[in-house]
Amino acid sequence: MAAICYLLAATLTGLELTGILFDDNTTRGGAVNGIWLRLSAAFGCGVLLMTWTLYLIAWFLHVQCKEQDPLLYANILVLGFTAVLLFILWRRRAVRKSVPGWADGWIRDKKLFAAECVLYGLLFLFIAFTMSYVFHQTGNELKSGFSVFGDYAPHTAMMRSFSREANYPTQYPHFGGQDVKYHFMFQFLVGNLEYLGLRLDVAYNLAGTLALGAFLVMAGQIALRLSGHFLSAVLTALFFFFRSGTAFFRFAAEHLQAHDLLKTLASNTAFIGYTDKETWGLWNYNVYLNQRHLGFGLLLMAVLLWVFLDLLDSACDSQSQGLQWLKERFFSKTAWSFDRPERALLCGLVLGLASFWNGAAVIGALLILFGIAIFADHKPDLALLAVVTVVFSVLQTKIFIRGDAVSASFYWGFISMDKSFGGVWWYLIQITGISLVGLLPAAILARRRERCLIAAVFIPVLFSFTISLTPDVTVNHKYIMIAMAVAAVLWGVFLTTLLRGRWYTRLLAVVLAVLMTATGLYDFVVIIKDNDKNHRTTVIMDSPLTAWLNAHLTAEDLILTPEYAMNEVSISGVMMYLGWPYYAWSAGYDTYGRSAKAIEMYTTDSSERLQELVSEERINYILYEDNMTLEEHDCREDVIKATYPQVYVTEDGRIRIYEARKPLHRDAGLQ
Repeated sequence: MAAICYLLAATLTGLELTGILFDDNTTRGGAVNGIWLRLSAAFGCGVLLMTWTLYLIAWFLHVQCKEQDPLLYANILVLGFTAVLLFILWRRRAVRKSVPGWADGWIRDKKLFAAECVLYGLLFLFIAFTMSYVFHQTGNELKSGFSVFGDYAPHTAMMRSFSREANYPTQYPHFGGQDVKYHFMFQFLVGNLEYLGLRLDVAYNLAGTLALGAFLVMAGQIALRLSGHFLSAVLTALFFFFRSGTAFFRFAAEHLQAHDLLKTLASNTAFIGYTDKETWGLWNYNVYLNQRHLGFGLLLMAVLLWVFLDLLDSACDSQSQGLQWLKERFFSKTAWSFDRPERALLCGLVLGLASFWNGAAVIGALLILFGIAIFADHKPDLALLAVVTVVFSVLQTKIFIRGDAVSASFYWGFISMDKSFGGVWWYLIQITGISLVGLLPAAILARRRERCLIAAVFIPVLFSFTISLTPDVTVNHKYIMIAMAVAAVLWGVFLTTLLRGRWYTRLLAVVLAVLMTATGLYDFVVIIKDNDKNHRTTVIMDSPLTAWLNAHLTAEDLILTPEYAMNEVSISGVMMYLGWPYYAWSAGYDTYGRSAKAIEMYTTDSSERLQELVSEERINYILYEDNMTLEEHDCREDVIKATYPQVYVTEDGRIRIYEARKPLHRDAGLQ
């Protein structure tokens, strides 16, 4: 109940903020039924600001006041203050009748509202089902599907570091003892929801469903705004869930020739693809199942896209044509005057504070808004938003990260094997089908506003193929996914127009819809099959080992372990010296240095060297597992056992933990 109250309080607080973001014209003119716009934006903005407030208070209580249970008092303070604030605002409205109410103009078309209730209700049910299908708890067993469990390992560890530990200043559990280079606030939200009483899987699935569902509501409203027809919202959701691509058609052709298509389709449980890492599921709905925080970032991006479509509408309503219209975009008073700087400031605050919720979504949003700014009126508003966003992002990185947050470098071709221009272009067609490339011919028949949005969509695509910000350029796939999400809106608008035309345009729309969804539909079949009861990993949630770690280790303790991904140790939320290296390496940590030292500590025959390394790396505990190896090196326990006292052993004797704060005796070693 406390967790639900938290989400409700955050949404009600967000409703106050949306009064600034959405003026009467934007809310009641652009959206027929403003209820969907306001509630979706309220959830995103309210949760963003309220959770940051909670985090900062908890940080202060733990770091400055040495409180070991900071979330208890932080939640009391935040929820109490929010309740008082909301009561004061409610009383103000009750006394002053002239003050607009939240629900003014929320439902203007009851017939449309009924259709929207059905659509959005089905969307939320679909998202909730898929998220719980791939991640759920049965009894004491947490089950994660094969297509997602890899990403859940660092996420669940981070969540538990907040709900079970006091991870302030925040560290990365798979690379403990240092700063946090990976966005963690969505995990903090889920950790707090678990702390407030929700089971971990319920908290993660609920937060993910609300975030992604709210984004799709916003996307549907944008499509409705552009087209004026409800069908565009339906098609937008269809194209979002089921991606375009060429993989299915090539796969089908090959197996038709082999005369085993139906048998292969029925038995296959792996994503299909013919490009590098496509079989990881990089381009389909699976991304949103294992990257729940990306949905939250997309929600905030969609809110700002709605707000600043006003400036694009203003420019596109001009009666000028051709070069004269383009000239006005840069050489007119309207182009370089402010419209509503206070709204731009608030939008910059919202987007800037999202940096540690999902940094890729922030960059993607800035790139798309930059594309809009090229053609929009009142460019200083968008420039102000960008400056405020960057300032708040840099401020957060200075607080949380030692050194540079990102290291930008030119990297042509993304992960395309053929780096020629033609090879890169063909690679884009292979992974996205006509979703992106097809927008170019569609622009010929599109209206001016849609053409501008098409240009904006290609900016994050260009960025992903030319710039690398992290050691693993593969993470650039998120910018292409963001572009495809916006492209889904545009295709929803385009196909709605075709379906409302003559028979041959309707036939063309059907053909295009099939081409754009066939690969994604089969990907979804694979998601269902690769995450069924026979394709899941299991972690015991409250094992004696997990309970012991929670009782004896704090976030200040560092434990040396094998390179664990997701198990009873990681799920406890403790700080591992080196968990599964890929997670930390892709976030920018020096995993090679730690890996070499971890191998030496587990394989050395010198107690003196072991003590030296343990002291240098500030390790407090060492975990040893029967017959363990580390990166193909045989590990030995005898030196560890002779040097440090054993403080825990599992019932089956398989795992033993040694306390490394001080050795058994100064000259401990082998006899």
